Amino acid sequence: MSAKQITTPLTEETISTLRAGDRVLISGTVYTARDAAHKRMIELLERGEKLPIDIQGQTIYYVGPTPAKPGQVIGSAGPTTSGRMDKYAPTLLDLGLKGMIGKGYRNQEVKDSIVKNKAVYFAAVGGSGALLARAIKSQEIVAYEDLGPEAIRRLTIENFPAVVINDMYGNDLYMEGKEKYREI
Repeated sequence: MSAKQITTPLTEETISTLRAGDRVLISGTVYTARDAAHKRMIELLERGEKLPIDIQGQTIYYVGPTPAKPGQVIGSAGPTTSGRMDKYAPTLLDLGLKGMIGKGYRNQEVKDSIVKNKAVYFAAVGGSGALLARAIKSQEIVAYEDLGPEAIRRLTIENFPAVVINDMYGNDLYMEGKEKYREI
């Protein structure tokens, strides 16, 4: 099965073609944000303030890249554990976030919010940060520079490899894998 080429920002039309288990190559713009940035964004919303980025249709990559070596755009850029963002994700999905890239399981509230908001969760391969960094063509810090690696960055990516884990139809690749294993 070959990988599907998709472009960000994500549209509902694109998301509707994705199913758990699909391999994808993502090109376009994504934003980075981890725990500390998510916490700050939610605190802004609780105070009635605007987010530092327009997340409508956007994808957030859960990554805290290492510093770039000379001649590199970015250092190692492997995914972080997505579950740490679970308490924040439903709020951002309700505001128009359409994609998330990370590693690991999502809780039921996030999975329900993905279905409700017609969004998608992708997994990138953990431990492959140096290889994933090759797909990042540019990066710019756009908010929370004081957070260092956890600052919000705008990345331009090209053919970034990922797998659909949770699709807008409620399918979950991790749960499907467990079921298939039980059948053996």
